[in-house]
Amino acid sequence: MTDAIERIATALERLAPAPSVAADPTAHPAYVWRDDALVVARHFAPLPLRLLRGIDAQKDAALANLARLAAGHAAHDMLLWGARGAGKSALVKSAVGALQTDGATLALVDIAAASLASLPRLFAMIEGINRGFALFVDDLGFDQAGEARALRSLLEGGAEARPANARFCVTSNRRHLMPRDLAEQDSAINPRDVVDDNLALADRFGLSLGFHVLDQPGYLAIVEGYVADFKLPFDPQDALLWATQRGARSGRIAWHYVVDLAGRHGQSLESH
Repeated sequence: MTDAIERIATALERLAPAPSVAADPTAHPAYVWRDDALVVARHFAPLPLRLLRGIDAQKDAALANLARLAAGHAAHDMLLWGARGAGKSALVKSAVGALQTDGATLALVDIAAASLASLPRLFAMIEGINRGFALFVDDLGFDQAGEARALRSLLEGGAEARPANARFCVTSNRRHLMPRDLAEQDSAINPRDVVDDNLALADRFGLSLGFHVLDQPGYLAIVEGYVADFKLPFDPQDALLWATQRGARSGRIAWHYVVDLAGRHGQSLESH
């Protein structure tokens, strides 16, 4: 019987994932918050900030805010909202990378929405460290009310508010972080109360940056900037055909087109 129990225990140990190894919060450019531990991001290689086209005002605002965080000055939590593929997530990572290149003491921490409730443990780890931490929560929609409540508590008024050296950088396709279908809410809750609750959450971000759908000239301007940078031929009709086939015009679509164009011409973009 003892041998059987030992074999079962050994088998369970093999099946169980290895616990995350806690990383030094002062030593790496980017982390993932996983299983209540800081884990080093395996490959943090954001696009150079200059390659993000058509969002100059958003770049300036995000970069200035993150620079304040890195310097230990007062900084805002940021909500980046709007059109899909407009560069919201890329901007957060690229801005952090640009500041690190300039010598800023700043790190990115990638956080899944489902892990928000565990963040007080992260705050205890990084509080008092002479380094800024950009807490990156990507593509947040709050279809689950629990995530909204957790973040609202962390942003303002909760017993476990984040320390001064940590600020949220949240991206969402919706400005007001509304559930997709209010009809799915508990019928005992007035839909107006749900709306007000979500608006109150969005209002807790000191810096709100909107990203909008591109028109045709805007899309072509982004493509033209890319191809000039990479010394590729510019064919507006070819670029428009690419976007039409994908049913959208965005910075992401423009970048995908340039990647395809570079591949067709036997060129790598890695060196840029």
